[in-house]
Amino acid sequence: MPTTASMIEAVFLDFDGVIVESADIKTAAFHAMYRAYGEAVVERAVAHHRANGGISRRKKIRHCHRTLLGIELAEADLDRLCHRFSMLVEDAVVEAPLVPGAGDFLASHHRRLPLYVVSGTPETELLRIVERRDLGRFFAEVHGSPREKPPIIQGILAKLGLTPEQTLFVGDARTDYDAADACGVPFVGRVGTDGFNPFPPQTRVVRDLVGLMLA
Repeated sequence: MPTTASMIEAVFLDFDGVIVESADIKTAAFHAMYRAYGEAVVERAVAHHRANGGISRRKKIRHCHRTLLGIELAEADLDRLCHRFSMLVEDAVVEAPLVPGAGDFLASHHRRLPLYVVSGTPETELLRIVERRDLGRFFAEVHGSPREKPPIIQGILAKLGLTPEQTLFVGDARTDYDAADACGVPFVGRVGTDGFNPFPPQTRVVRDLVGLMLA
């Protein structure tokens, strides 16, 4: 990672799997969504979800219905399924534990550095979760879908007048890595307790945020 701690002027953070141990909650929701179509469909839907962490559920559900079920969803039906997904996950995410070290990381850095959430979760839902968990005081801004991550990052860089090398993105999905790479932002990948590592070789990874101090 070329950026040194002393150079960092802002940090971008994914939410699920980086701040909150909620990635498995989303996986379980995909399992529940497709259970009625049989185990083979469930396995492929969950595999698609895991391989595309950080992509909005709207895109994933549309893809799974199209490719696994041969169903082209109308917008109203997609809205209904996304609402069902939200009902499956929101309360559980609110109750999920923080990733080890995340609380200390936020408390230690939010007064010194602007911290930005950049997530694939729908923004309205994400804002509710952040408010319900009383985490809003730690973040300069909270961003979610439908906007894509690269333009969010680029907009923040332009607003702050920072170069990409003056920032850091911490994420747990390949889409987080790709967004950081597209913007030239140094990246640290969080690999959870299951050991699943979606990142290219040589990517700097951490098991949690315990040791990720930027002072």
